[in-house]
Formats: sequence, structure tokens, C-alpha cells
Amino acid sequence: MSDSPPSRNENRLITRLAHLVFRFTRPMTLGVRAIVLDGEGRVFLVRHSYVPGWHLPGGGVEPGETLEAAVRKELREEGNIEVTGGLVLHGVFHNAHVSRRDHVAVYVVQAFRQTGPRAPDYEIVETGFFRRDALPEGTTRGTRDRLAEALDGQPKALCW
Repeated sequence: MSDSPPSRNENRLITRLAHLVFRFTRPMTLGVRAIVLDGEGRVFLVRHSYVPGWHLPGGGVEPGETLEAAVRKELREEGNIEVTGGLVLHGVFHNAHVSRRDHVAVYVVQAFRQTGPRAPDYEIVETGFFRRDALPEGTTRGTRDRLAEALDGQPKALCW
């Protein structure tokens, strides 16, 4: 793989190919995301190499894997974050932006420890904790919406 991130067209092609494969292997796709808040109220975000913008950490739920196990796995992989307390389910959303078959469970995590900074690699380009009033440029609308719902008490959206 090249050191440079994929172009926008390559991102679209990768996403479409993945969902074409999933259409035949899975009747519905299910993912998880986490709103991880540190002691200062900052939120943990990730920037991937294959899709533009800053996102809540997360990923797909594998067959036989629970939602909570998937959240814990993704946080370890994407942020060196180990959950030390309970997970609070914020909601389950239809991610119509990706596919009419895609659903995402969003959890809030406040009890955790980070074992060390996450080094960039071919999947995760950058990570960090950000104040809500100083989110990085390119933070996705879906990320902003989930934060507002979970932290400001705004009504939950049905679609991502």
C-alpha cells in the first residue's frame, strides 16, 4: 500500500466494493462507535486513511461478537484505550449515508485508561482528545450530531 492516503474516488470505490461483498455475505451490516470522554470532558476522535474526516472510534461487529465486545476491541485497536467501567448505550442508528442496510450502535465511555498514544499506521492516520468547542476541522456531521445528542440532551436522530 502507498504511504499516501487514498483519493476521494478511491475511498468511494473501496466503500462500494466492501458493501457489494457485504450484500452477499451479510443481510445487514452492524457497526459500533464510541463517544469516549476523558476527565476534562474532551472527546476522543480518529482520522482514518481510507475515509475523509474525523470520526468517533469504532468499526464492524463480527459474526458471533457482542456489541460491547466490538466496542472494547475497536477502542483497543484504534486508540490503545481499555474500558475500565461500564458502557452506556446512547442509541442504535440507521447509517443511511453508507447504505440502506447499515446500522451503528453508539456507546458512551467515561471509565477507561489509555495505555499509550496511538502510533499512526496504514489505517489510522491521527487520533486525539479534543474539546467540544475546538473539534478539528473535518469532524463529520454524524460525529457532531451524536455528540450533541448524547452530551447536550438533544433528541436522537433516526439516521446517521
